[in-house]
Amino acid sequence: MTATAAALSLVQSVDWLAIAPPTLTAAVAVAVLVADLFVPAARRQLLGWTSVAGLAASLLLLLPLRAGDRSTFCLTADTQVRACSYTADQFTLVIQFLVLAGALVTALLSLADTRDRLPAGEYWFLLLSSAAGAALLPASRDLATLVVALEVASLPAFALVGLRRGDRMSSESALKFFLSSVTATAVTLLGVSFVYAATGTLHLTEVAQRLGDVPGQLQTLAQAGVVLTLVGFAFKTAAVPFHFWVPDTYVGAPLPVAAYLSVVGKAVGFTGLILVTVVAFPSYADVWGPALAVLAALTMTGGNVAALRQVSTRAWSAVRLLAWSSVAQAGYLLVPIAAAAYSSDDQIGATVAYALMYAVVNLGAFAVVAVVARTHPEVRISDFRGLYATSPAAALALGFFLLNLAGLPPGIIGLFAKVTVFSTAVDAGLGWLAVIMGVNVVIALYYYLRWTALLFRAPRTAPEGEPRTVRAGVPAPITLAVALTAVAGVVLSGYPQFALRFAANGLF
Repeated sequence: MTATAAALSLVQSVDWLAIAPPTLTAAVAVAVLVADLFVPAARRQLLGWTSVAGLAASLLLLLPLRAGDRSTFCLTADTQVRACSYTADQFTLVIQFLVLAGALVTALLSLADTRDRLPAGEYWFLLLSSAAGAALLPASRDLATLVVALEVASLPAFALVGLRRGDRMSSESALKFFLSSVTATAVTLLGVSFVYAATGTLHLTEVAQRLGDVPGQLQTLAQAGVVLTLVGFAFKTAAVPFHFWVPDTYVGAPLPVAAYLSVVGKAVGFTGLILVTVVAFPSYADVWGPALAVLAALTMTGGNVAALRQVSTRAWSAVRLLAWSSVAQAGYLLVPIAAAAYSSDDQIGATVAYALMYAVVNLGAFAVVAVVARTHPEVRISDFRGLYATSPAAALALGFFLLNLAGLPPGIIGLFAKVTVFSTAVDAGLGWLAVIMGVNVVIALYYYLRWTALLFRAPRTAPEGEPRTVRAGVPAPITLAVALTAVAGVVLSGYPQFALRFAANGLF
């Protein structure tokens, strides 16, 4: 090869359409931040609607990519040995859809708060920046891009949690979230550096090839790198025992941010975990398979037992229950990943199918909590008593969401998703994990049904002189968020094949 030909081979040909969804989201974030300098305070809501429009446009940009056959930032044009840093395959598109749709619903929930309680410009910039990083992460196919995307998604989230100025609880939650995430990042970076030292490459597919041929003197280094990388992502997924930051962070964050972290933040952690295990470390399946199976059992059990102990009259108990519920759901999401170590990576589709169900119904539950929070700012579970008498639509929607999370009809998609995850454990020979999952599903039935039953009981008569903050009406964007998630849940329950086909066909 001549010098000129060698130079030309190093020139990157960027596929702008492939990277359009996260790029547009990032561009809108910058545009909103700059516009905040010039838009009068009375018209700051324009920033919010611009953000909503930007997220909707990013979702539409996924349509031209639906074939799932694009890659860019590749080392060579030779398709047989090509290693790319960005790949827009089916896995990427599904996760990007989940992330951007979740951010869009979060934006709708946030419009009212940014009008009177949160600084609009900073809030929208941070939310869109985090969404851009979260959308980049599933397309990342080298360890450097993966870590950068993970931090772009995480760093703005720290600020979002602590954005309520003068709120001590918000500041404490942000600090706890920051310290735990920084620790996780440090551990992940140390693991990645060890893997790079042992293999000499950062691209996931090449790491997978070279880990099986690591020289004997580097075996210990490679094993330590794999373990440390997995521990770092276990923090991000809130797997027990790395979950301690979750309940306090959700309670201290603004409600829309808690909803965002419960869905998009979790999607980020699980996406990274899938990429490093199934794509980069398949030769170490005998290490991460049993480890993730144990983590799944601990996580679902710890989350459900803690949710079971929530006192309905305690301030913020509704948010705490959803926080512990999200920890338990993380345990279910870990099961197919662990099963992939024992059978095939087709099991990963079950995690994605379950994540789609969980995202819809959990965002919907937080949206109804936001409705109730307008009259009961401390959102106790007991505040939902008799909700059907005062707001039938909200009560029916929340009941539907909770039944989906419990896996009971009419939440058909919730039931099918749990059965799919259960079957992956059985097919992989993890009978003990399937038994533990079955026991935990029964435990979760109690607190989900207890909350659901409370919605339809006679309203509680407020004692004389009880303090209550009332804000008239429910803003249209919050109503729209509830309606969108409810419709999506009904459609998925009526046509569960939309999500479950990923479990049947796989994504890699």
